[in-house]
Amino acid sequence: MDVSKAPEYDVVGVGNALVDVIAHADDGFIHEHDLVKGSMTLVDTDRALYLYQALGTALEMSGGSAANTMTGVASLGGKAAYLGKVSNDDLGNVFGHDLRAVGVQFRPGAPEADTPTGRCIIVVTPDAQRTMNTYLGVSSLLQPTDIHEATVAAGSVLYMEGYLYDRPAAKDAFRHAAAIAHANGRQVSLTLSDSFCVDRHRDDFRALVSDDVDILFGNEDELLSLYQVESFDAAVAAVRADCHLAVITMGKDGCVVVTKDEVLRAPAEPVAQVLDTTGAGDLFAAGYLFGHTRQRSLGECAQLGAIAAAEVISHVGPRPLVELKTLLP
Repeated sequence: MDVSKAPEYDVVGVGNALVDVIAHADDGFIHEHDLVKGSMTLVDTDRALYLYQALGTALEMSGGSAANTMTGVASLGGKAAYLGKVSNDDLGNVFGHDLRAVGVQFRPGAPEADTPTGRCIIVVTPDAQRTMNTYLGVSSLLQPTDIHEATVAAGSVLYMEGYLYDRPAAKDAFRHAAAIAHANGRQVSLTLSDSFCVDRHRDDFRALVSDDVDILFGNEDELLSLYQVESFDAAVAAVRADCHLAVITMGKDGCVVVTKDEVLRAPAEPVAQVLDTTGAGDLFAAGYLFGHTRQRSLGECAQLGAIAAAEVISHVGPRPLVELKTLLP
């Protein structure tokens, strides 16, 4: 393969393609439909379709962790593409339209018969609590044949979402995508997504990080879970031995950037009022990778990540409400 060809995209994301279905309702709706207020529950097809019908009027917008990150890259002025599975249904159309509308190239995998597009049904009560019921649907059925090889080869950095890692076929798809990226002289990044996700796949994640990942994203809890150690310093030492570059977020305490040669601490960006932390890690990764693909310093990349994260936690919803490029220093 031609590894000298200039990349067409800054970042290519692979993840669970979900549509957020957001509706406001009172506590009566929560009780009537036996929802656990403030929780996130995985549901099956019948339950997802039942709740979708019961909600009535709702706001529908594309979601999913890696898709949020690609939206952030585009908002910063970068070029992004996204790979994920949706079906030929109304929500599948919503997902593709929303990504393309913000400038993200969408390469959907092949639909599966009778398996609807994944969705996260979010009920917002008057006290601002978000009760989520997630149906992964066709998004979780990603397999190697769904990886659009030319798109992966054209991205400077491949960004893969740990949430997707539950099925053997998805693991194979990750390895396949990473192999394509490296064969074309590109870098591979992974976000650990969630400490419970790490608990389920620790050995596989450890192997993936040491063998295939150039840039690792995670938070403090996820890193401690990955290496099963008690102290953050021990986790940093472990990831330093495994990975070329790791970026560990620590909420209001900023982040730690770990390389073979140094450990850099960088502050968070001040926020007047935190309204919703959903998407903070997704947008931090967008800012960091945007800087990374422009050969900015480690500290500058961390600052761009902090700026993007600060914008998204200052309002409700996991995607920026302003063009992030207008906030850049």
